Amino acid sequence: MKAAVIAEAGAPWVLADREVPEAGPNDVLVRIRACGICGTDVWMAGGTLSFHEFPLILGHEGVGEVVAVGDGVTSRKVGDRVGVPMAQKVCGVCDFCRQRRPLSFVSAVNCVNSRLTGVNVDGGFAEYLAADANGTVLLPDGISYEDAAPTLCAGYTVWAALRKAGPRPGARIAVVGVGGLGHLAIQYAKAAGYHVTAVTRTPGKHDLARRLGADVVVADGAALKEAGGADVLLHTASSHAAVVDAMAGLRPWGKVVVMGVATDEMLLPAGPLAFQGYEVVGSAHNGMEYLVEALDLVASGAVRPMVDLFPKERVGEAYQAASTGRARFKAVVTF
Repeated sequence: MKAAVIAEAGAPWVLADREVPEAGPNDVLVRIRACGICGTDVWMAGGTLSFHEFPLILGHEGVGEVVAVGDGVTSRKVGDRVGVPMAQKVCGVCDFCRQRRPLSFVSAVNCVNSRLTGVNVDGGFAEYLAADANGTVLLPDGISYEDAAPTLCAGYTVWAALRKAGPRPGARIAVVGVGGLGHLAIQYAKAAGYHVTAVTRTPGKHDLARRLGADVVVADGAALKEAGGADVLLHTASSHAAVVDAMAGLRPWGKVVVMGVATDEMLLPAGPLAFQGYEVVGSAHNGMEYLVEALDLVASGAVRPMVDLFPKERVGEAYQAASTGRARFKAVVTF
């Protein structure tokens, strides 16, 4: 098979020949049709994140159809359309797993012997991928592979964050950043019926944010406050400082949900945290049920990822587009 094998940190993404993996016990073999490039992939490939070993096939937004099933598999069958997110399997016996947390990114990264797609096992930038059957998700009818791929992480991330925030009916949601995560967060929050304010300092994204469903677009926290404020801030930006600034527009008892990863320090204002009763919580996927909901919303047409498509022969170009910000929010490689 053809696969994008990353030889070492900083190395270019190139297609190479690899043996097709086999579906072991409790595994399925998936013929990958598309895989999105996540910011985590970019950071891992560049060496900013280093909890993996090279050479490696990256990719935790792989989608395709099941072409073989291993011994013991009853939940999937040949022909099923599935996605393979990052959190694929936990060991079930370590001290952390004995807490019986649901399968999620947090449970997988804390398990001592987990299976993380594209991190400690090969991922979706390949024509075939063997995965634990229970670590896959069935794709709903009506969703294309190209739209399903970025939903497996980016869409999953923002929808799970909104659900974790638990805003009351009629709440005001502010999305800080209009990028790979933010353009989806705006749509998900609007699809859920909330008033949505987009916060971005990029003038060229104001009209786009409105087309995506934002009721109001502002540049900073002061303008957010003037526009009525927000009960929930969804942190999707590549700058922690931008989110701290946006907290100036957070209403009393408001909540900041951190899902965006940035390299600057996040220095929180102690006074407003105490005197306004703010909560700051982290969120990362949080459970497979939220991925099912995120996929269903895309399948319904209420949410639509904005993607640039690249055939597998141009995988190196796709990586460069994603790493330099030239991709239109999400780069997706087709196989």
